[in-house]
Amino acid sequence: MTRKELIEIIRQRESFLCVGLDTDIEKIPAHLHTYDDPVFEFNRRIIDVTKEFCAAYKLNTAFFESMGAKGWETMKKTFAYIGASHFTIADAKRGDIGNTCDMYAKAFFKEMNVDSITLAPYMGRDSVDPFLKNKNKWSIILGLTSNPSAADFQFQQNANGAELYKTVIQTAASWGNEENTMFVVGATQAEMLKEIRSIVPNHFLLVPGVGAQGGSLEEVVKYGKNKDIGLLVNSSRGIIYASNGEDFEEKARSEAKKMAIEMARFID
Repeated sequence: MTRKELIEIIRQRESFLCVGLDTDIEKIPAHLHTYDDPVFEFNRRIIDVTKEFCAAYKLNTAFFESMGAKGWETMKKTFAYIGASHFTIADAKRGDIGNTCDMYAKAFFKEMNVDSITLAPYMGRDSVDPFLKNKNKWSIILGLTSNPSAADFQFQQNANGAELYKTVIQTAASWGNEENTMFVVGATQAEMLKEIRSIVPNHFLLVPGVGAQGGSLEEVVKYGKNKDIGLLVNSSRGIIYASNGEDFEEKARSEAKKMAIEMARFID
């Protein structure tokens, strides 16, 4: 998917919501366990009731990989079911070099046919280049995360007093461009989005943490929005696990619609 196509989807739906399918088989409603593939059935129903309210879907690959070969098949079926109507993200956080990354890129961009993949940039440029070679595919690079241990490395300062996460974002932005590179920035670090925007004013940002993790949509938009919106705000648990009963579809739809209505206020 091109940048232009992504922007068009956001403006058409008046939403920059990304629904995170962190599907845990132990958390899905009990009545779905009668299906041959209960995880896919859950995903399918969530997609059906949220698709009009979101621009993207993000699958956390760990939840599928943990189920072995069947999980990979479920993940592939889910991406295929989403199709080309939404921006798709494989939240895999890969990060390796050489032939290994070539194979990761093949697995997700060719075999799974996803639009993007999340990447850990610690090993440097040659761990990202194999992904950037793929036309109309996106590398979403970890920039600033909101986990409790983020400060262990991300806030370490260099000799000039610049925090490591800023160096990572500035350096990684030079590897690709605004058409194929995004950055992950946690919503609970919303005020830092202002400084990040000074480094990458035009790139898209994938922002997890709004909703169940306590991030504020209004703060994210205040500090992170650019002329093209430039945001994909992810919500996972707050939508897909709004209920674990037979009304889970209704509740998920309600939560997604609520977020989309709030987002529409910020779209020019």
